[in-house]
Amino acid sequence: MESRQLGRSALHVSALGLGCMGYGDAADRHDLIRLIRAAVERGVTFFDTAESYGPFHNEAVVGEALAPFRGEVVIATKFGWDIDPATGVFRGGVNSRPEQIRGAIDGMLRRLRVECIDLLYQHRVDPEVPMEDVAGTVKTLIEAGKVKHFGLSEAGPQSIRRAHAVQPVTALQSEYSLWTREPEADVLPVLEELGIGFVPFSPLGKGFLTGAIDATTPLEATDFRRRVPRFTEAARQANQALVDQLGQLAERKGATRAQIALAWLLARKPWIVPIPGTRRIERLEENLGAASLDLSAAELREIEQVAAAVPVQGDRYPEDFLRLSGR
Repeated sequence: MESRQLGRSALHVSALGLGCMGYGDAADRHDLIRLIRAAVERGVTFFDTAESYGPFHNEAVVGEALAPFRGEVVIATKFGWDIDPATGVFRGGVNSRPEQIRGAIDGMLRRLRVECIDLLYQHRVDPEVPMEDVAGTVKTLIEAGKVKHFGLSEAGPQSIRRAHAVQPVTALQSEYSLWTREPEADVLPVLEELGIGFVPFSPLGKGFLTGAIDATTPLEATDFRRRVPRFTEAARQANQALVDQLGQLAERKGATRAQIALAWLLARKPWIVPIPGTRRIERLEENLGAASLDLSAAELREIEQVAAAVPVQGDRYPEDFLRLSGR
C-alpha cells in the first residue's frame, strides 16, 4: 500500500489506517489480535486507539497485537476524558488539565508496550483548559521522549491555530465522509495552510455508506447509533437515496460502496488518511481495496452531483456530543 505524509510532518503512514475503537472485549480478544495482525500483513502501518476505549482495554489489545511489529507501525492514542488513570473509572466529562495528561501517559506507554507514543491526540477540546496549556504539556512530553507527534480531535479552526502556535500539530482527527462534510468549510483550509494532516474517522458513515444498513435494519439496545439522529428510521429512509446511487457507480466500477466512499476521501487531498474500523477480516480486505481504486475526474464529478442531490437528513451526533465538537 502507498504511504502518505501527514501534512508537512515527518510522519508517514499507510494510505488507509485501522480504527480500533471497540476492540477489547475479553471474549474475542484473540480474534481481534488476529485481525490487527492481518492488517499489518496487508500493508497497514497506522493504528488508532484511545485510553477511553474500554477504558484502557482497547489500548491493551492494540499493544499486545502490535508488539511484534515495533518500529514498523505507527500507533495513535488519545487523552482528554475525565478518567481515573489508576483505575480506569470514567468520572464524566472532559479533562485536559496538565496534571491529568501527565498522569495518563505512563499507563498508555505500559498498555501499548512502547517507550514513546507515535501520535498523541487530545480527544476533545476542554473549554476549561486553555489550548496553550494543553499544547505546552504535550510539548514537554515530546521533549521528555515520551511522545513523538501531537494531534487534535474534533477541534475547530481557532483551537487548531492556538495549539499549533505552541507545539506543531501533526494531524487532526475528525469525522469526515460523503455524508459528513462540515470540515470542508473552515477546517480543511486551515489544515492545508498550516501543513497539518487529516485523519477522518467514521469514513463510512458509521456503516451506513456500505449499504449494509437501511431503514428496516434493527439496531441493538447497546448500539450507540440508536442515539444518533441520522439513524432514526425516517432519516435512514431519506438518506437511502445516496447509498443507492453510490451502489450504481460501484457496480459499474466492479467495486463496493465502501470502496467508492473511501476512494473518494483518498482523492480529496494527498494528506488525508481515513481510518475505517471493522471486526471482520473480509471487511478489512474490502476496505483496503479502496487504496488501489482509481476514480476518474468524471466519476468524482458524478459523486459530487449525487451527494449534492441528496441532502443528508439528521445530525451526525446527539446534542450532547455535538456540543463537544468543533470548538
